[in-house]
Amino acid sequence: MRPFQRIFGTGPRGLALSLATLAVAWGLSSLLGDPAIHGDGKLGTGLLIVSAVATTAGMIWSLKSLPPGSRGRKLVTHGAFRYVRHPLYAAFLLSFDFGLAFYLDNWIYVLWALGQFPLWHANVVEEERLMHKVFGQAYVAYCERTGRFIPKL
Repeated sequence: MRPFQRIFGTGPRGLALSLATLAVAWGLSSLLGDPAIHGDGKLGTGLLIVSAVATTAGMIWSLKSLPPGSRGRKLVTHGAFRYVRHPLYAAFLLSFDFGLAFYLDNWIYVLWALGQFPLWHANVVEEERLMHKVFGQAYVAYCERTGRFIPKL
C-alpha cells in the first residue's frame, strides 16, 4: 500500500466525485428552477451551521480514533470506528451534505445528498479490499458487525 493511499484512502477520489455531482445538481437547479424546501434563509443558514459543527465533531472524533500515521498499519475498532467503518466519510454524508442541501434550499440538492450514499459505497470498495488484504479475517469480522456509514443495530 502506497503512503498516500494508506493515509487518504479513496477520500480524494470521492471528494472529486461529490464535487462533480454537486456541479451537475447546480446545473439542474439552474435549468429546472428552484423547488424550494423551506424558503427561509435564516433556517437554511442555521441548519448549515449545525451540520458544519456536527461534521467537524465527527471529523475530530475520527482523527482522534485513528491518527493519519496509524492508518493502514493497525485495525482500529474503538472510538468512532466502533460504530462505522468510515466515520470521516460518514460525517460528511450524514450531516454536511444535508445541511448544504437545506442551505441551498432546493430539493435537487436533497436528491444530490441522497445520491452520495451509493456513490461513496462504490468508492470505498477498493479501500475495503485493501483493508481485507492487510488485516484478513479480523477485518471481515469487523465488517460483519459494523456498518459502512450508518451504524448497525
